[in-house]
Amino acid sequence: MTDDKVKRRLTTVLCADVHSYSRLMEADETGTLETLRRYFATMARLVERHDGRIVNTWGDAVIAEFASVVEAVQCAIEIQQEVSNQESAPPQLNPMRFRIGINLGDVMVDGTNIYGDGVNIASRLQELADPGGVVISSSVYDQVHNKLSVGFDCLGQRPMKNIAPQTSYRVTMSGRTGGQGSFAVNESPPRREQAGPLQMGDRRDPSSWMGALSNWLAKLPRPVAAALTISGFLILINLFTNPHRIWFHWPVAAIFFGVLMRTALGHRPDSKEER
Repeated sequence: MTDDKVKRRLTTVLCADVHSYSRLMEADETGTLETLRRYFATMARLVERHDGRIVNTWGDAVIAEFASVVEAVQCAIEIQQEVSNQESAPPQLNPMRFRIGINLGDVMVDGTNIYGDGVNIASRLQELADPGGVVISSSVYDQVHNKLSVGFDCLGQRPMKNIAPQTSYRVTMSGRTGGQGSFAVNESPPRREQAGPLQMGDRRDPSSWMGALSNWLAKLPRPVAAALTISGFLILINLFTNPHRIWFHWPVAAIFFGVLMRTALGHRPDSKEER
């Protein structure tokens, strides 16, 4: 009898994709293809160095898997570093940038290929990354956040096509986001001061707690951040103009009802099949 049981395994999936690939090809097909081949060779070398393997390549995308979660994240950082270092001098007008997503999950195995949500989530995380950046899932973060000398910014739960919202993290190097500068794997990230509640007589620079508030709002989903900001202004207007008559609760309630409805509608299952 033939064993038709689907084989599965837990693995770390890395998905890399070129940002604005169509625009680059339209501007210079030959040059773009040569650059892509060079970067793919670099990726293959780094993946092998970190005991991973290239699962598949198509167009401008690469799928790789690793037995070690730490090795996968280190490989992603080194890929972005190598790509940045290989840029021509003077810099090109439209340099090639990769976005990378990494997920630790269960996959289905068919020969040398892997399939399933474990792969799809890595692909969706890649779409959330900045050009030149790396975004990881919460399952990856749990394994590496205390093992690597890099920082992590929580992006919260972001909606993903045909996949339930996932909590994701942006990998930051030397206090910078993945798309904003060079990568230093062995550098320890700068310590971040936690902004505590202001006490009476606190003489701290107002810009410090304003910056902390801005950073906190930036980590929230945009509709929620916008609703909180508008609600705060309405409360201040009410308190400064007529503190004896409270009216801000009605518009605030309407705002959050709108955000709730938008979130609920945005999480409806997509009727179209994923390609």
